[in-house]
Amino acid sequence: MNRSSSHRVLPGFGLSLGYALVYLSLLVLIPLGGLIARSMSLSWPEFWQIATSERALAAYRVTFGCSLIAALVNAVFGLIVAWVLVRYEFFGKRFVDAAVDLPFALPTAVAGITLTTLYANTGWIGIWLEGSLGFKVAFTPAGIVVALIFIGIPFVVRTVQPVIEDIESEVEEAASTLGATRLQTFTRVLFPALFPALLTGFTLAFSRAVGEYGSVVFIAGNMPLISEITPLLIIGKLEQYDVAGATVLAVVMLVISFVLLLAINTLQWWAANRHKQGREVPAEPLAGESA
Repeated sequence: MNRSSSHRVLPGFGLSLGYALVYLSLLVLIPLGGLIARSMSLSWPEFWQIATSERALAAYRVTFGCSLIAALVNAVFGLIVAWVLVRYEFFGKRFVDAAVDLPFALPTAVAGITLTTLYANTGWIGIWLEGSLGFKVAFTPAGIVVALIFIGIPFVVRTVQPVIEDIESEVEEAASTLGATRLQTFTRVLFPALFPALLTGFTLAFSRAVGEYGSVVFIAGNMPLISEITPLLIIGKLEQYDVAGATVLAVVMLVISFVLLLAINTLQWWAANRHKQGREVPAEPLAGESA
């Protein structure tokens, strides 16, 4: 008997695969299949009319537009936060590191109420923004972006942080010794190694933002055609017992999200392969480096 096959920690391949397929089917495939089947009870003209109504199109724009903006902001500032937490020692570092995970533990409804209180025109931050700068946050799409940034930044920080920890500081010192500027060190030495993880964090933050409801519904204002998100529109149709209309919007969200995630994952795969090839091929000389 093969020694490696007789000392497996997990059960055999057949049992493990069967359990995984049953688990996946019960939680993902069957519900999605039922959702699609329910939407197919409508004729194509009826489906198209619901999916492309003025209110639905506005909700798509708000949902995906705000989610994209929030994910991009999180990608930038999440990278900065992760870099500071890894590379620097300062008073209160443990507190800041723990605070990054606060959106994971905090109920989304509590986060939404808190942000609304802070950014309303009578809140600590909102009264200054609206009174001094004339910029209104609460009950506008800007408030949605703020809420999505809050719930999405831990995904970027916790994804990028281990990669930064694996990059030795000697790499930066070596690049500096070879005459590279700070910009060259970041763009040609650090960023290629960080990009796959950063893209993963961006994808996770974007995915979470697209389906977020609890933290957004309080601060959005929920005005049709202005600050109404698609999940809220789906809930509204369910409350009106329009199950068919709700499933149509859910299917559209599912298809758009799947296409976007497929494109992002393809880009991530391409970036990872390019980084791997770049490590195998000698890099071009940096500024100041002799040929």
